[in-house]
Amino acid sequence: MKTATQLTIASLLSIVLMTLHVTDDIQRGISPPGADNVGAVVIFTVWLIGTLLLADRRLGLVIMLIGGLFAAAMPVLHMRGARYPTIAAGEGGFFFVWSLIAVGTTGVYSMILALRELWVGRPKKST
Repeated sequence: MKTATQLTIASLLSIVLMTLHVTDDIQRGISPPGADNVGAVVIFTVWLIGTLLLADRRLGLVIMLIGGLFAAAMPVLHMRGARYPTIAAGEGGFFFVWSLIAVGTTGVYSMILALRELWVGRPKKST
């Protein structure tokens, strides 16, 4: 499978996992519910546009790289928190921990693929 296809799939999976994780954070009270959560819609929309509409451009690769960085940062941010052991051991803790591991893994993988695409570049099309 081509790297570009793998990057698109990994980025889409990261988006789905991040939206599930953000929703879980709001439901648990880690992030307060409110109108400012609409900002997440904007962020996820830009990430989705970078993944689907701009995937063949440098800007799309940069957007997917930044999205992967945010996804990879989620486990680090949450697992260092003081409430993490309580949440992980509590009701729904399995999903919370699993989503952190899954989003971190797909985020790192997306970052690696995006960096590879940016570094190696795509072959020039012959005209």
